[in-house]
Amino acid sequence: MKTLTKTFAILLFTLLSASAYSIPKLNSFANATATIFLDFDGHTVTNSIWNGGMPIACAAAPLTDAQITEIFNRVSEDYRPFDINITTDSTKFLSAPITKRIRIIITPSSSWKAGVGGIAYIGSFTWGDDTPAFVFSDRLGPNNAKMIAECSSHESGHTLGLAHQSSYDNNCNLTETYNSGTGTGETGWAPIMGNSYYKNLTTWNKGKTSYGCNNIEDELSVITTNNGFSYRADDYSEEMNASTSALSSTSFSINALIATNTDKDAYKIVIKNQSNLHLDVSPFNIGTGDNGSNLDVKVLIYSETQTLLRTIDPASSMNAIIDTTLNAGTYFFVVSGSSNTNTGSYGSIGSYTISGFASNLLPINNVTLNGNVINNKHNLNWSLEADEPIAGEEIEYSTDGVSFTTLSFENVASRNFMYTVNDNNTKYYRLKVTSISSQIVYSNVIALKSTEIASNPFEVSTFVTSQITVNATENFQYRLMDINGRYIASGNGTRGMNRINVMNQSAGMYVLQISSNSTKKSERIIKQ
Repeated sequence: MKTLTKTFAILLFTLLSASAYSIPKLNSFANATATIFLDFDGHTVTNSIWNGGMPIACAAAPLTDAQITEIFNRVSEDYRPFDINITTDSTKFLSAPITKRIRIIITPSSSWKAGVGGIAYIGSFTWGDDTPAFVFSDRLGPNNAKMIAECSSHESGHTLGLAHQSSYDNNCNLTETYNSGTGTGETGWAPIMGNSYYKNLTTWNKGKTSYGCNNIEDELSVITTNNGFSYRADDYSEEMNASTSALSSTSFSINALIATNTDKDAYKIVIKNQSNLHLDVSPFNIGTGDNGSNLDVKVLIYSETQTLLRTIDPASSMNAIIDTTLNAGTYFFVVSGSSNTNTGSYGSIGSYTISGFASNLLPINNVTLNGNVINNKHNLNWSLEADEPIAGEEIEYSTDGVSFTTLSFENVASRNFMYTVNDNNTKYYRLKVTSISSQIVYSNVIALKSTEIASNPFEVSTFVTSQITVNATENFQYRLMDINGRYIASGNGTRGMNRINVMNQSAGMYVLQISSNSTKKSERIIKQ
């Protein structure tokens, strides 16, 4: 048993009211041995160093599941960098080594210790006798989740050996026993071991204590060297090389941790085409405005040669959002903690999510044309990749590889085309693709040469659904009739691919008559 001469710390706070409660079982790092137990469901304390040795019947905290979860999440984030489990499960607490655990009793039963919001013995985490610490929910708001969480982290900090963080003037006169920090809004800061109730950004600190102006406590060092546990293992290396963790070039979302104030996490992304990149690096939070966050994020963007391209470190927010354009290539992103106008980077540690996506600037990403020669026919086929629907495809040809004209308008679902040629000269082909947003992309150019001249100057599609195609080696005239000889349509065609619209005609058999300077031809057409 520890004697009453041991140093203890108290926090002074005000009174307010209460609500219903239940106890979800939560663990922040279940594999850790060291344990801080947030005890919400009531407990009877019989310990000679509390309440003069008289039993303390601690009632359950009148909190909802949502409030308990918020408190758990806030305290967990304060201790996230360390190899310690924050839990609401008594079985996890009781299975931990007795010299590596502490019970934090959160209760409205405060009458035995007047005028304080919480109380703990400094260093009691390692005593080995289960001396608990207390957080009085009825004096914190009352039952305000943010205030209870701050007090729970604060009292836990005392059990790990930490003193109060205090403020002094330039003459070393004490101005605040509990340093209330500085700034407002998202980056308004206060030390956890000071008065952190009214600031969003609350962190561990290296600063002056209540023991005197010249007494500087390095809290991270005390936590990780005096209690049988240290920092969590590094999850991502800061090295920028072939082994750097790769992000998908389409979309990604990774949860990670900055465990120390020298820790940096590097990621790699390979961009195949000029792209828009959206990147969001957000610290853990429980709501908008990075509520409950401890990590103020900074992101550096490097080229493949490790040349720094850009630094993203906004002054008024703790997250980093990037919308930029990147050319094809390999890029590295390095994430770390950062300082801001209210505090340095010492306590800027904690968990975060890096998420985002890269999208090609052009909705049509790739168009590739291939072809071969089958006797006197040029057989073309192609592939394309697009992020939006295609509005049109055109086959273009050229005799010199420079000046192209349209040979055929193809259905947007088509991926092949066959053209009959009437000479053995080289023909050049390319595909023109238009997206619904009017973006135009051309394929590569291919060159084909026939091995023989076509003997048939006209090739006609005989089974059709909406149009008749006529592949002609010369100009021509045509006349379309139904099976009974009644005239339907007539017109002129040109050398190349021609299309005759029969969309509005009923299904059945038709006759197409074609004539040119060299020949006449009739074809039976079946419209389906």
